[in-house]
This record gives sequence, structure tokens and C-alpha cells, in this order.
Amino acid sequence: MVEERVTAWVGWIWFAGMMMIVNGVFNVIYGLTAIFNDEFFVRVAGQVLMFDVTGWGWVHLIVGVVLIVVGGALTVGKTWARMVGIVLVALNAIAQMWSISVYPWWSLLVIAIDALVLYAMIVHGREARSLQPGM
Repeated sequence: MVEERVTAWVGWIWFAGMMMIVNGVFNVIYGLTAIFNDEFFVRVAGQVLMFDVTGWGWVHLIVGVVLIVVGGALTVGKTWARMVGIVLVALNAIAQMWSISVYPWWSLLVIAIDALVLYAMIVHGREARSLQPGM
């Protein structure tokens, strides 16, 4: 069995997991705000694509909770979390692009965090196994 070399870059995986958790919390806050007080956001003709602001609030809330769970699994080195995380973070960036007309600065911040997380998971993801206890 070939032993995989672990570098100092393994910290990027932990960074990615923690940023997914932070990004998930951002999405939960955004979602809850849109659900309970949709007048807080500037509306563009009352809708964002096919949902109103409250509908997008539910999307962000669900994505946020899943990001928190997957980010936690990534911080302890679960391989499945890396694969699921790459897909979720990419989808989250796309969802932020769709809602950029409602709250542009918030969306741009989350997209920037998504880009950093994707870089960490894609480039340094193989080293995540060293984060698992007993590996």
C-alpha cells in the first residue's frame, strides 16, 4: 500500500470545512430573514426568477443546514464529505448568483467564500484522510 504524503496544506481541508460551516450559518441567517421578514430585502418586481423572496429563503435555509452538516464531516476527514461538499458549494454559488439582484453584497461575499472552499477541497482534498483518527 502506498502511503500518501501529508503536507502542511492539509490545513486547507480544515479551513474548507470550517468555511462551509460559516457559509451554512450565513445561508441559515439569510434564509430565516427572508422567511420571517421578506420586506427586509429589496424586491425586484416582487420575485427572483420563479420564487418570491420567501421561497428563496427556504432554499437558502435548507442548503445552509446541509452545508453545516457536510462541513462538520469534512473537518474530521470524511471522504464522502469532500465529494458532496464540492457539489453543494458549487450549487450554493449558483444559488447566490440567482439571488444577487435581491442582496448583491451578501451574495458576493458568499460566492467569494465558496470559491476559496472549492479551491481547498479540489486541490488539497486527498490529504483529508490524514484528519481521520487512526489513519
